[in-house]
Amino acid sequence: MTTAPAPEPAAVAAPGSLADRFVGGTYVRLVLVLGALSALGPLTIDTYLPALPTLTAELQATDAQAQLTLTGVLAGIGVGQLIIGPLSDAVGRRRPLLIGLLGHGLMSVLCALAPTVTMLAVTRTVQGLAGAAVSVVAMAMVRDLFTGVKAAQLLSRLVLVMGVAPILAPSLGGALLRFTSWRGIFVVLAIAAVGLVVLAAVALPETLPPERRLPARIGRSLASYRTLLSDRLFVIMVGIAGLSFATMFCYIAGSPFVLQQLYGLTPQQYGLAFGIIAAGLIGVSQINPILVRRHGPVKVLRAGIGLALLGSVITLVMAATGTGGLLGLVIPLWFVVASVGLAFPNAPAIALSRHGEAAGAAAALLGAAQFLVGGLAAPLVGALADGTAVPMTAMMVVTTGLALTLLVVGWRRMSAFQF
Repeated sequence: MTTAPAPEPAAVAAPGSLADRFVGGTYVRLVLVLGALSALGPLTIDTYLPALPTLTAELQATDAQAQLTLTGVLAGIGVGQLIIGPLSDAVGRRRPLLIGLLGHGLMSVLCALAPTVTMLAVTRTVQGLAGAAVSVVAMAMVRDLFTGVKAAQLLSRLVLVMGVAPILAPSLGGALLRFTSWRGIFVVLAIAAVGLVVLAAVALPETLPPERRLPARIGRSLASYRTLLSDRLFVIMVGIAGLSFATMFCYIAGSPFVLQQLYGLTPQQYGLAFGIIAAGLIGVSQINPILVRRHGPVKVLRAGIGLALLGSVITLVMAATGTGGLLGLVIPLWFVVASVGLAFPNAPAIALSRHGEAAGAAAALLGAAQFLVGGLAAPLVGALADGTAVPMTAMMVVTTGLALTLLVVGWRRMSAFQF
């Protein structure tokens, strides 16, 4: 059996002292820039959610076909990271990031012009492939600079900045629908991508110096993935991160239809409800650094997954019985999303702290698991649709239950791991 790499010491910065440049105001700017870049993914996924019912009708598609446009972008982001992660370990972080942003902008324009739901699903998939560079590079840059508790704290700050995107995105989409169609939403995304190209080019330095880069060979990339997958704790953390993301995307995929068609919310009201629920994710993520300092990432992760499962079960019961109407569904959903927010910073931080030598490949596997598992969950919610909230909430019970199972299986290894 291949021996997993020994845990790295509880360092606050990665080798090379580059992290010493990011203190005070410079650190805040780093968080804001990385957060703005990382927000492109949620904006791409969430801004058009209020338009899903009208898009479905205009393109004469079924609910499941419309949700494939969501699955396409998730799958594209997931697969793209597996390619771009090792590439960024070889050529640095900036070039893949800038090229990916440009590609995302171009695909956004093509999405706006798509004449059929099939073509939209294809262009959304390629849009996700291009946008994968943003997701994987942002995560790898964090690991280039920091590890352990410091990385978990920075990821929590990124969740704060990124959290603005899912709060504003559906509201922004609902507001845009007052003046334009769903096609106009993709034009706005194209403009955002171009703006982020300028921001990244001006404000973001290269965080992977040439002496720390790995050879750009397919064999080397496969070897990196083989090493990562031989580390059982890393695989468990990847699984937990992916299932946590799937829980979110069960909600994201199902909520436009449940809240608008079942409960009669307008696109603007849906955007407001989505924002209120997403606010729980932001609030909890900002408590996370305090909890991590006191209890460590492992215990905080356990609490988050356990609470998410409990909230999911309550949400399913409310949906199945109709108890409490809209509030009976939304209130426990708020707790599920907030609890999952504890998994987002801590599972990646635990995983990445063990593999600083291949941060790009490690971040790629994490990101791929999140988006691919989330992409599988989204169409399942649509395929099981029966006009109630039960399929969405039942899938959330499944994903949180599997995440807790992985946590139990890996608990001994996690307890022995020290930051």
